[in-house]
Amino acid sequence: MPRLLSVNIGTPTVLSGSASPTGIVKTPRSGPVLIDTLGVLGDAVLDRKHHGGPDQAVYVYLQSDYDLWTQDLGTPLAPGTLRQNMVIDGVAGETLAIGDRFVIGPVTLEVTYHRTPCNTLARRMGDPTWVKRFAKAMRPGAYTRVITPGAVEAGMDVELTRFAGERVTVVELMALDGVRDIDTAFLERALKTPLRQRTREKYLQTLVSRTTP
Repeated sequence: MPRLLSVNIGTPTVLSGSASPTGIVKTPRSGPVLIDTLGVLGDAVLDRKHHGGPDQAVYVYLQSDYDLWTQDLGTPLAPGTLRQNMVIDGVAGETLAIGDRFVIGPVTLEVTYHRTPCNTLARRMGDPTWVKRFAKAMRPGAYTRVITPGAVEAGMDVELTRFAGERVTVVELMALDGVRDIDTAFLERALKTPLRQRTREKYLQTLVSRTTP
């Protein structure tokens, strides 16, 4: 059965090469941690334009993808290194789709989108090529919304419930980063899922523009 390996909370930190603090540096916490509709209680989310909010409340990463990074880098990455709030073992990252749900004790999380790498992550990793490297690897992890809040802690069992409708994986979505002319059939598929609202509105506007004389 899948298991919650760590719950990670960020503290404001100024990285080398940056003048502003970021919440990207996250470390594991022991004992119960509260999750509300805006995410992990106490987690620093400083760039509200790109991070946080109800549709990106909790960022989940899969241990299976961490294992692949260990192979690529030749060294293990500590939990929280990639800015994730949770690390879950026993789930294949490439199969995760929009609408899939993680049930962890009283908490239910629903996958809404993939993670897009940014320059802050590159500074966190100390590697200016990291954005391209992360994007090329296609191991994005998943943003989730909180369906049911509550408290969780490392070591808890995780129940994965697959979305019964249209299957659109986070890897499929990540592959479209930077693509300006997304296929109409894909837009229609994605809109049948509980996609994050920002992307839903963008896709709807695109479809309307294609059907308006």
